[in-house]
Amino acid sequence: MENVALQLYSIKELMSEDFFWTLKKVADIGYDGVEFAGYFGTAAAQLKTALDEYGLRAAGSHIGMPDLVGRLEEMIEYSLTIASPYIVCPGLPEEFRENADSYKRAAEILDRIGERCKEQGLRFGYHNHGFEFQNHDGLTGLELLASHTQPEHMFLELDTYWAQYAGFRATDWIESFKNRCRILHIKDMKSELDKRNTEIGSGILDFKAITAAGKRCGVEWYTVEQEEYEIPQLESIETSLAFLRQIL
Repeated sequence: MENVALQLYSIKELMSEDFFWTLKKVADIGYDGVEFAGYFGTAAAQLKTALDEYGLRAAGSHIGMPDLVGRLEEMIEYSLTIASPYIVCPGLPEEFRENADSYKRAAEILDRIGERCKEQGLRFGYHNHGFEFQNHDGLTGLELLASHTQPEHMFLELDTYWAQYAGFRATDWIESFKNRCRILHIKDMKSELDKRNTEIGSGILDFKAITAAGKRCGVEWYTVEQEEYEIPQLESIETSLAFLRQIL
């Protein structure tokens, strides 16, 4: 069975209110793992104990550029303690996405981070938003980042919603990057006119084709993310999981 995780940014308000209760709810709903967006002051050993108790696996952590540059060793040690195999940069500050040269400068930094993660037995990835699909001297920002980093130093965590938002099909990018695309952010869009995020299977993205492409390219985690809700958050993430399980 394919691995399905929840990006915990989806329920950040609940996480901030009661970190461990919310983790337990995610496990009870049926997710295999969780991708972290902050640890809310929790000690790594304490979190590992809770994950083991709830039957959840750590499926990566989103860590911003300031911490990646200034606290990388600490972030690596935390990931190792909770048995999380991935550290992911969730996006670039504006100064790194102004033009092709700024993307190349970012790639140089990201490659060094990925090299250090590899030395410590972890894998480093990059998560896109919409701005990486803008063209700079004939290449998108995402292509610039990929072409100026070593595949063994940085994989790509493709966000399906943002690819659609930018006017592309996620499947084309999965096939283009092939086995460099290790994690997919599974995220749906209501319509081309109403670009709000919605439950998986309720919008316009073709997740049967997306997950089939993911399987062909060896995607390791299908990670649900949602940022806008019209129903209670826990009900929403359960609905998304049920649809995803059905097509996987």
